[in-house]
Amino acid sequence: MSEEFKRQLQDYAEGKLKDSEKEQLEQELDKMEAYQKYLSELLGNEEERDSLREGMAPPFKEASLLRKSKWKARLQTALTAIGIVISITIVSAILTGLFYGIGDRSAVYQDVISSAISLTRPNLSVSGSSNSNAFFTMDYKGTLRKKIGSVDSSIGDFQFSFLLGWPGIEQTTWRNEASASGDYLFQLPDAKYKADSEWSRLEKLPEGTVSEVFVSLDRYYTTDELLTLLENKNMDPVWFAAYTDQERRNGDDTAVMAPVGFPFYPIWHKKDMKVDSYTEQKTGWFSKIVTTSSSSPAIQSYGDGQVREQNFMDTLYLLQQYARISNRLAPWLQIDSAVQYLEVNGVKLYGVVLTGPTKELLKLQQEPWVSTLRVGEVRLWNWHDR
Repeated sequence: MSEEFKRQLQDYAEGKLKDSEKEQLEQELDKMEAYQKYLSELLGNEEERDSLREGMAPPFKEASLLRKSKWKARLQTALTAIGIVISITIVSAILTGLFYGIGDRSAVYQDVISSAISLTRPNLSVSGSSNSNAFFTMDYKGTLRKKIGSVDSSIGDFQFSFLLGWPGIEQTTWRNEASASGDYLFQLPDAKYKADSEWSRLEKLPEGTVSEVFVSLDRYYTTDELLTLLENKNMDPVWFAAYTDQERRNGDDTAVMAPVGFPFYPIWHKKDMKVDSYTEQKTGWFSKIVTTSSSSPAIQSYGDGQVREQNFMDTLYLLQQYARISNRLAPWLQIDSAVQYLEVNGVKLYGVVLTGPTKELLKLQQEPWVSTLRVGEVRLWNWHDR
């Protein structure tokens, strides 16, 4: 760069050049910028060609190529991981379905759940369905129901889970506090203390109501004996309390807070059902549609005590076979000792849950076979007289 050009640049910076000189200098600077750009492109192409001849990437593209390769590797790794997770999930879902489907395991677990609820929670039943998930888990969801008057009322939501056949923890959401309390109480026939205050409570309830009552008996009855006493009354029996020799666990206290018994309508199991019709329709090489129609055994409304008692024992055997599930749902139930006692001594009843018009239930105070009574839940009138 000549001294003259340097002087012109200095004058340009200080604003000393005339307009014509300033315009001429700016034109020269523009030419120099264009020359520089062209030279850079020419040299870059030369470097690229030399690098390609040597099997190397151009120096100014190395960083860009490196970044692209890293992101491509990361994307491939992520897609591979996602694919593995999806594959494992699909395979585990198939295996889970096979695990809970073999031997109708899912249906059996549902039967055990409903049986455990019905035998250990007076006037309470659960009905629902199960869904197998991935990773060998299965969820059972159902509705808890109680009969008060002529209506089976929904009183709560029930959930239970399994992992490889191992039962989880019960999750119950109640509709009201009265149902959640589980405040039922029976007394054994030889109880010294008689709870008579409940009669006055029942008497104060209004005419247009139906009630649930827990009735303790004056002695131990067979099922047929008790059904005969209840046959012509304007009320419905819904649950029977059976003596299993566990009721005296608190020493001399004859109050029973954790009874064991069976509902008025038997809990029929798969082996009890009679297959009325069976059809198969092939839908492919390895698939078919099976349609069956089954019916439960006929039973007299106020009879067949031995059939009811045998159904009670069969249900206890089922709970005994699946003790892990029954222990989760009724940890207070000593299933083995209860079965052993009943097999030796037979089924004897000391209590019954009844429901019907409140004023009809109040008449039980005059019955000699009624020892004590405890009031459960009360509803507005929904009764159909018999």
